[in-house]
Amino acid sequence: MTTTLDRIQLVDFCADHLPAAVRLSQQAGWPHRAQDWALTLSQSTGVAALHEGEVVGTALVSDFGDVAALNMIIVDEGLRGRRLGRRLMDAVIARAGAREMRLIATQDGLPLYEKLGFKATGDVAQLQGMVQAPLSADGVKTDGYDLDRMIAMDRAASGLERSDLLKRISEQGQVLFTDQGFAILRDFGRGKVLGPIVAQNLETARSLLAAAAQSENGSFLRIDTPVPELGAFAQELGLDPVGGGICMVLHPQDATFGKTFQTYGLVSQALG
Repeated sequence: MTTTLDRIQLVDFCADHLPAAVRLSQQAGWPHRAQDWALTLSQSTGVAALHEGEVVGTALVSDFGDVAALNMIIVDEGLRGRRLGRRLMDAVIARAGAREMRLIATQDGLPLYEKLGFKATGDVAQLQGMVQAPLSADGVKTDGYDLDRMIAMDRAASGLERSDLLKRISEQGQVLFTDQGFAILRDFGRGKVLGPIVAQNLETARSLLAAAAQSENGSFLRIDTPVPELGAFAQELGLDPVGGGICMVLHPQDATFGKTFQTYGLVSQALG
């Protein structure tokens, strides 16, 4: 693509940009459908980079209370390495304000985020494939979940205020829960994704994943987990590691979360 950056305009991202955004994510090798983009946009504001009316870059920021999640940061492959990514990041950082900011970095984006002051806090592994059901998944329920309790568990695990997001995806998918945690199984990308997975301990997280495997036996399932032990169990169920990302933070606040509940699986790499 032959263009100069001074001819690229940043505008507010809106629903009209979704078809072009899907094209950019497909170009980047991401599986997001239009519905997946729309879910992220429902929690976010952001910018689209336009050149002669064509979307050549995107960046969103999701408002989760005291924390902002920066996501869907994509530059058209013909313009990479020409500082458009920096312009997009500057725009969404300004929108996030003085809050803690989190993102999941790819290896390609890592140098830019480090220049902007983001610090790595851990890794997230993506595992996917045709899941095989385990012998048992005792104690997991699917009827009669308590949304308010789920929201409180999620806040305790992540420090994020995601009541609207959890309400949306619980209505779209299937909630799996016990007294010690919950997970949500829903359509995403090539099949189903299980996330978030929020639990008091690894045993509960394994039970939730096992229940999802029983529900989707022989079908495509994906999880994104920051917990290697759960990733190892996912491999026992037939899921293969296919990459992942690097968890990064800017302006971290005092961590009062993660003590009673832990996030064992993400909603998505965009939404944490």
